[in-house]
This record gives sequence, C-alpha cells and structure tokens, in this order.
Amino acid sequence: MRPLHVISVLGASLVLACSEPAPPRASSGPIYDPNVPEESASPTAAAGGTVLAEAPVEDLIKIEGNWYFPPSSVKSELLEKSPTPYTCPWKGECQYFTVNADGQRLPDRAWSYPTPYPTAFDRVGKDFSDYVAFWKEVEVVD
Repeated sequence: MRPLHVISVLGASLVLACSEPAPPRASSGPIYDPNVPEESASPTAAAGGTVLAEAPVEDLIKIEGNWYFPPSSVKSELLEKSPTPYTCPWKGECQYFTVNADGQRLPDRAWSYPTPYPTAFDRVGKDFSDYVAFWKEVEVVD
C-alpha cells in the first residue's frame, strides 16, 4: 500500500492508504487538480523494477485522481495495444495497453485517449491527447 495523505492531529500523524488505485471512471467531482506541488519532482510509473514513464510533475496532468504522463515520457516499447473497448462519456474513445515488464504481461494496466472529445479539453483545462495513465500493479510514485 502507498500513502495517499499524511495528516497530523494533536501531534500524532495519521496515514491514509489505499491498496490499489481505482480504475478510470466517470465522476462528478474535480477533474483537473491545479494544486500540483511546485517542486520539480519527477513522478514515475513502474511495474516491479521496470520504469514505464517518468516526467517532471509540471508536465503531468491529473484527471479524476489519475496521473497522466506525456507521450514523450512513456517507454512505448513496453506497451502493447489491447483490444479492450471503452468509451468515456466525456473524454471519448480510450485505448488500453498491456504492460510488458519484468517478464510479466499485465493486461489493460495503462490507457490513453488518442483523440479526446474537444469538449474534454475545456473540462480538463488542456489537451491530454495520447497522455498515458496507469493502475493496479503499476505504481505511480509522486
């Protein structure tokens, strides 16, 4: 499990944790998180010991709680297009990928929106075409 938040209450620290991230889904909550930390950290997405993507935090986009990595930061040779169909009602047609890392094939553990609906750019605040997000066995450390 990785910590989601650390808060202090009366001098004691409380760590809220989650065993795995939620899959992509429609939400009525916040879409884009403008409160990205200002430091120049480089979040990574990794499966086991294999880094799949790494980029400065200011280059990432957070949508519905998932970090989306710019296409240039993703090791595309480790991703294989999946036939799994999905169309988000507000983002558009999704492309899932099988992640090939550490001798494992992890089906549908990465996804992107090659041609999002134009209205999604307004909702997110910028163009996220071909940005890649990850989940389950792929840990995103920010």
